[in-house]
Amino acid sequence: MPKGSTLNDKRIVEGKVFAILAYLSILCIIPLLFQKENDFVLRHSKQGLVIFVGQVGVFILSILPLFGWFLKFGMFVLLLLSFIGIIAVLKGKHIELPVISRIADQITL
Repeated sequence: MPKGSTLNDKRIVEGKVFAILAYLSILCIIPLLFQKENDFVLRHSKQGLVIFVGQVGVFILSILPLFGWFLKFGMFVLLLLSFIGIIAVLKGKHIELPVISRIADQITL
């Protein structure tokens, strides 16, 4: 599926709920388990998984005294990327999130 494409086919309509779950923190595991065969859901799920791992990393770094500010900024950026992903899902599009999509494309399941 080309980036930024809009398809109103059955796979996208059926997969929207699972694709939205992909951007809701640890819930990204649900679409990876149950909708791997749907390309639309899989691409969003991989991006959601990278965002979730990033959230865990930001939380771990925020425990250290020097990185207290990092939690607020890091979580803001990751939540913003999740919001952008959810908007793309609602529009039936796949969007390549900066940095996130390059990492997600390297994930094989």
